[in-house]
This record gives sequence, C-alpha cells and structure tokens, in this order.
Amino acid sequence: MGRRRFLQALAASVAVVGSATGGMDVALDDVLPEGQRTPRASARTPVGPAPAVVGAPFGVITRLPGEGAQLAWTVDDGCSVAVVAAFAAFLKDTGVRMTFFPNGVNASWTLCAPALRPMVESGQVALGNHTWSHPDITRLPAKEVADQIVRNERFLKNTYGVTGQPFFRPPYGKRNAATDQIAADNGYRSVALWGGTLGDSTVAGAQSPDRLVQAARSVFWPQNIVLSHANLPGVTHCYGQLVELIKNRGLRTVTLRDAFGLA
Repeated sequence: MGRRRFLQALAASVAVVGSATGGMDVALDDVLPEGQRTPRASARTPVGPAPAVVGAPFGVITRLPGEGAQLAWTVDDGCSVAVVAAFAAFLKDTGVRMTFFPNGVNASWTLCAPALRPMVESGQVALGNHTWSHPDITRLPAKEVADQIVRNERFLKNTYGVTGQPFFRPPYGKRNAATDQIAADNGYRSVALWGGTLGDSTVAGAQSPDRLVQAARSVFWPQNIVLSHANLPGVTHCYGQLVELIKNRGLRTVTLRDAFGLA
C-alpha cells in the first residue's frame, strides 16, 4: 500500500473515532487499549534557554542556526488520535519542547486540543503548517496549493489561537520554486525540512521501538531538526529511551520558534 493510501485510510478511521466521541476531550488512557497503555516518562528533559534573536530565514532550513546543544524534534500529520494523545501526555510529563506540523483534516488535532492548547499557549509546543490534507503540492494547480495552506492556517488559528507562520513543511518533503513562492506569499517564508528522521512513516519502521531508538541514536545530535510522525503507536512505546538519549547527550529540546528567536 502506498503511503498516501495508507494515510488516507488512517485519516478515515480517525474521523470515525472523532464522530463517535462527539468531540469530547481525549485522554491517553481513553484511546489506548488495556495492556497497551504507555508507561509515562517522568524524567523531565533540559529545555533550551532563549537563544539570540536571529529570525526565521527565507527558503529551506534543515538544521538550527549556530552552534550549540539544541535539538528540534518535529512531528507531522496526526492521523491517530491515540498517538497524538500519547504525545500530549509525554510532553506534559517530561517538559520536552516540540514543534507539530498538523494536517487539520485529521480529527486528532481537534479532539486533543484541550490537552495541547495550554502547552501551545506557554510556548512549550509550537505549530507549523503541513497543509490541510497532505497532498503532493507539486502536482496541484497554484490555487489549490494556496487553498491547502490557507485552510490549514485558518484551522490553527481557530483551534489553537496561533499561526503556523513562518514555518511550512510540504507533505512528503516535495516542493519546488513555485510552491515555495506560494507558501511565502501566504506568510510561510521558511520551508522547514529536516536533517534526520526516526523513519516512522511506514508500518514496518513505526511498529518497532528498537528500530526507532536505533534511528534516534543516528539523528539526535546538536542543532539537528528531526522528523517523526503522530500516526502509528511504535514511538509511544519508547518515549523513556528517547528522553534518556536526549539527556545523556546533553541536548536541550527547543521548538523552531525558540531556535529562531520568535516570540
């Protein structure tokens, strides 16, 4: 099954969950089956001090500016209510700072907003724009690309009270000069790609916590931007190991807004 069909199937299943819950607040223990609930990682990780103001650049970014011990852990999509809820609980327990790139079409971001919103308001969590429904924007007419960005921006403002600007992450990392310009015209001047990934976007990779930890060892390095996803549950079973890795390497988690000195 291709990744697009896989994501569409996951999104459809999440929509059913959202309808069944009637928009009620979602807690981690409400959405993970008995016996599969994730032990909470209680150790709080170091967070980065306010960096020098440098401002977000125009164009593509794959790492954080300057030298230091900062790590930007970024999380895309949000096809699974359970996984987004698990991330919310993880962040609350540990103090890890993180940037999410939601697709607003996924019900998880609405259902989990009560848990995430306080962390967005405090600055522990930052949001970027990943389009409304995760299409390959290089294959869309210009108007549809703009609509995808603007619709998701409206969702972020209405649901979380913040903008995703200036950080735009194109689905699948697919972009070109034309899509970059459309994003910039709509306030998204920084195309936020990544310098490493946990490799959790496929069923094979995301179901193996050991494989995810091994991947983290290769990408959790100073000033790196790391990509992961809130779609499959594998990552929820290795939070403790990931926190320990961050601490052992002396890394400080930051949001993209932290790293580029944006209020």
